Amino acid sequence: MFFSIIIPVFNRPDEIRELLSSISNQDFLDFEVIVVEDGSPVDSEEICRDFESSFSLCYIFQENSGQGFARNHGMTKAQGEFFIILDSDVVLPSDYLGKVYRAIQTRKLDAFGGPDAADSDFSALQKAMDFAMTSFWTTGGIRGKLKNPSKYQARGFNMGVARRVFEQIGGFVDPNQGEDVEWSIRIKKAGFKLELVEEAFVYHKRKNTLTSFAKQAFSFGRNRVNVSRFHPEAIQLVHWLPTVFLLFLISIPFFFLMFDPIAKLELMVLGFWSMAVLISSGNRFGSLLVTILSWTASIIQLVSYGAGLLVEKIKKSIVG
Repeated sequence: MFFSIIIPVFNRPDEIRELLSSISNQDFLDFEVIVVEDGSPVDSEEICRDFESSFSLCYIFQENSGQGFARNHGMTKAQGEFFIILDSDVVLPSDYLGKVYRAIQTRKLDAFGGPDAADSDFSALQKAMDFAMTSFWTTGGIRGKLKNPSKYQARGFNMGVARRVFEQIGGFVDPNQGEDVEWSIRIKKAGFKLELVEEAFVYHKRKNTLTSFAKQAFSFGRNRVNVSRFHPEAIQLVHWLPTVFLLFLISIPFFFLMFDPIAKLELMVLGFWSMAVLISSGNRFGSLLVTILSWTASIIQLVSYGAGLLVEKIKKSIVG
């Protein structure tokens, strides 16, 4: 068996049904699926049983310990040569496994990370959040559109490692605080080849509201600081750009009161960025509603991530 697909799930029975359905439609058939129920009060066991006749599926229930440790549990039970890690809120194109397999073989990869995208049937808000998470004008350039694929840090919604990687360096060291980024850095430090496979995308069907999206982005900023506990080099200049954007927005009303010409210049810069976001989203989705929501989600994503990074960095410097 080549692939073992590891899926942690917590109170998401409807999501897991849609993901498993997409897995049953894969062109590449040499795989098993391991669903690790992480102490969910609303479990997915009955739904998993519906797919047992479609492919090899193992359902495991454990006490709640966090998605990172749930993935570790799944990998200890896996039989495949290569482990694929997915979040329960993604859907796979039918050629996903085939694309991953070809990339592994032709590029001699020990590990990989793939990007996410929005399917045509997603809601306007889901498309807007996808834009905010993947656009060049936010943090998308470091999430899944790198010129050098070897610089990519894989994310837990769509990543994979060879069995030998897990056996040599172990799995996730944190339940849910940037554990995927930490693992990516550790994999590379151990000398394994991890790269972005841009064509192996998943449809990321986020269930967020704008409020929960802001909270999630804030936690992503905090998580980057948490990763720096293990790898001090994890925070680079590019990761501070959302914080710079946040401080830039805060400074606009201040300069209107203190020095009007600078405020006007800042508004011009903000206008240029806003126009770039609107044009980019409009070209991608062709919807006025999605375009407006994309601008809103982009503001929220940058401000929230920047605030999370700044707050956690200050907290770390105080606590030590």
